[in-house]
Amino acid sequence: MTVTVEKLENNQVKLNIEIEPSVTNWEYDKACKRLAQRVNVPGFRQGKAPKNILEKYVGIAALQKEVLDNLLPTIFQNTINENNFDLVTAPNVESYEFADDNSLKVTAMFELRPEVNLGEYKGIEAEVEEFKNPDDVVENELKILQERFASLKDITDRKTTNTDIVMIDFDGYVDGEEIKGGSAKNYMLDLGHSNFIPGFAEQLVDKSLNEEFKINVKFPDEYHDEKLKGKDAEFNIKINGIKEKELPEINDDLAKRVNTSLLTLDALKEDIQKYADNNAKAQNDKRAADKIYETLMEKTDIDIQETMINREIQALMGEFKQRVNMQGGNFDEMLEKEGHQKIYDQLKEEAVKRIKTSLIVGKIAQEEKVSVTQEDIQNKIAQMAQIYRTTTENIVSEIQKNMNILQSLNQQVISEKVTKILLDNAKINYINK
Repeated sequence: MTVTVEKLENNQVKLNIEIEPSVTNWEYDKACKRLAQRVNVPGFRQGKAPKNILEKYVGIAALQKEVLDNLLPTIFQNTINENNFDLVTAPNVESYEFADDNSLKVTAMFELRPEVNLGEYKGIEAEVEEFKNPDDVVENELKILQERFASLKDITDRKTTNTDIVMIDFDGYVDGEEIKGGSAKNYMLDLGHSNFIPGFAEQLVDKSLNEEFKINVKFPDEYHDEKLKGKDAEFNIKINGIKEKELPEINDDLAKRVNTSLLTLDALKEDIQKYADNNAKAQNDKRAADKIYETLMEKTDIDIQETMINREIQALMGEFKQRVNMQGGNFDEMLEKEGHQKIYDQLKEEAVKRIKTSLIVGKIAQEEKVSVTQEDIQNKIAQMAQIYRTTTENIVSEIQKNMNILQSLNQQVISEKVTKILLDNAKINYINK
């Protein structure tokens, strides 16, 4: 058996493989025995069909494919190991041919990870606009907690105000046609914190219990549904209930309601301040890290092949489409309106940035011998369980079904460790603007 390695442009590698008949014939016989065990050939017991009968029943091409599937993985892996190749795509068989004597010729292609000519990555100097919490951050958070733990009192003796919560029936129309998804019964709407169409909640103020009326609004020009953008709409409204918020006092009792381990208001304030300080640090670390990676990308020479960029663009396009659809928009209509080339150019810029960042992280991880421990993965799984409000057992079960999740967690850990190395060794000057 001979394997010829040919390095091409754009980090492409071509393998020309020639395998002698003695090897292929042996593998062919093994393939016949394996397939005979898996298929039912009429007139023969399982696994007992002769080779010539099996060839007619399943086809010689299927048996040859079985030979390829059994031979090539080992050949590919040995070639990769012997040449220390760092692949970004799995080997792809371009062509294969079995000769009359059953000798085999295979041509395969794969892509190598681009070479990263990394300069000095420690001691990077950068100016970063500092994130600062407002002076009244604790007071603002206490007001939010007041709202969260407010009780509701039914109101029957007055009209609605802009701080009430109302229970309403509504149905909407545009150009005389009912809006799809534009109706509801006994919908609870906070008039002071509404995310409805601008002008909707405001027109429900100064209304009485059980009152029925119409309101007119206009959908924003940037509304996600193309059919409703900038359209005038009419809604029929009925007030079924009016509720007034009763805010709790900001005292020790509120602190205990927020967290049973917090016994006093001072303890709650201290907890809020600690959270705000940690958040500010996280924000500043992110800003500094973004600046560091931006600097590294400018000074690092990486020749990225177009095929790699195109794959990343397709991945980004899929993510973009999913976001648009989840927000109720129509991806195809949006693409047509914005222009495919404009979207492609935007995604290409992001794709190149992602790839460069990933390659830089990988190179630094290699230089610093960054590794991922079992504890790292367990911590990541615990974080995921908390975010998705489930158990670590459920997350582990999902990982077992899809090992790509585990690969993603490994990459996250490596990226975080590399980022910490960069931040610990950088010279960041935080400035106020």
